[in-house]
Amino acid sequence: MELIAHSLINLGKPRKIRALKLKRMASPSQRHAISFNTDFCLQLAFRVLQKQIEKGSNFVSSPLSLYIILSLVAAGAKGKTLEQLLSFLGSNSKDDLNSMSSQFVSSLRHVEGTESGGPILSFANGAWVEKTFGLKASFEDIVRNVYRSQIELVDFIKKAEKVAQEVNSWVENATSGLIREILPSGSLDQETKLVLASALYFKGAWDQKFDPTMTKTKSFNLLNGENVEVPFMTSKRGEKYYYNSFENYKVLSIPYQSGSSPLKFSMYFFLPHEKDGLPNLIHTLNSNPSFLNQKFKLRRENMHEFWIPRFKFSFNLDATEGMKELGLTLPFTPGELTEVSDSSSSHKLYVSNILHKAFVEVNEEGTEAAASTAATSRKCCARRPIPSFVADHPFVFMIREETSIAVFFIGAVLNPLLDS
Repeated sequence: MELIAHSLINLGKPRKIRALKLKRMASPSQRHAISFNTDFCLQLAFRVLQKQIEKGSNFVSSPLSLYIILSLVAAGAKGKTLEQLLSFLGSNSKDDLNSMSSQFVSSLRHVEGTESGGPILSFANGAWVEKTFGLKASFEDIVRNVYRSQIELVDFIKKAEKVAQEVNSWVENATSGLIREILPSGSLDQETKLVLASALYFKGAWDQKFDPTMTKTKSFNLLNGENVEVPFMTSKRGEKYYYNSFENYKVLSIPYQSGSSPLKFSMYFFLPHEKDGLPNLIHTLNSNPSFLNQKFKLRRENMHEFWIPRFKFSFNLDATEGMKELGLTLPFTPGELTEVSDSSSSHKLYVSNILHKAFVEVNEEGTEAAASTAATSRKCCARRPIPSFVADHPFVFMIREETSIAVFFIGAVLNPLLDS
């Protein structure tokens, strides 16, 4: 299992920006108390996913990576722009946001779990600054010491294309070569003053074994009524998994090996009961993004039948318009990103675009260890039938760190053969 996400922000001088009505989200006190409130980034993901359903295309993104990028922008904002960012990020103040981010970024920066059997996790931030622009000392301190970002002085005025290549090389290195280009040719120009980037790499070994010799080709039902033949993974009959069934969908969770790492990761599969039930499931999740930030009441169950397809794909997202449509508008308007620089033109600074790319691969690798998550015990009143979990139609998946309840990756498989 490998997952990669990369988010990037390009800040430059203003162009004409379409005004949009602000939609306020719930106040932080109304939200579920977690280390990182990624509700807004999850809403963005579900909004994009609704469009992908119409295309029949797969989707993956990293709410955490997008959250960190927006937190970096908040560090350079003031006034109404800062208030809006804090509201959408579910934080009470810039100090609270920076304090929480500092602790979390430190824990994520580089976890090598190979020897202990835990996950391999790498998290990196970077900043590329126009050398004639310069950063305000307080902002530079936050970028460098809170978010552990490397800072490079560059020449956007004369060498914008070369800088773009440098950023892409940094991305490729930070993601172990899985994402080679986040900035297409022409995406930077002489008006660019600052590029902020965040890269997240995760590789985890399943806590329970998938036997490659048991993988079989089976039919996967598409939303358009057609079928495709894809490789499905399975385990021995009677193997136990964390599972529960609800009114319109089933949930199954597989922990990853954690070794000596304090971070505990799991992958969740949300499978609609109906073969064409994904649109309704997405609608349900979109109406309550905090749903994914809860401790799910899953039981450790024997599986009568258990099949999950292998899949591998990436997704490119320009998040700019989606964020505006959800009500986050002020960072994209010049005027209040003045905490970034002491330059006389700092009042003209604005976020010109937010680019995001994610990659996911799920296969049989990384297998044997004891389960590390305790199941919720329940008084048994009657003998229940042994459940099955056959993911032979479109479903949602999530990668989450269980201590912080932070959603690292969210996505959906509509066709396992696409982008494979």
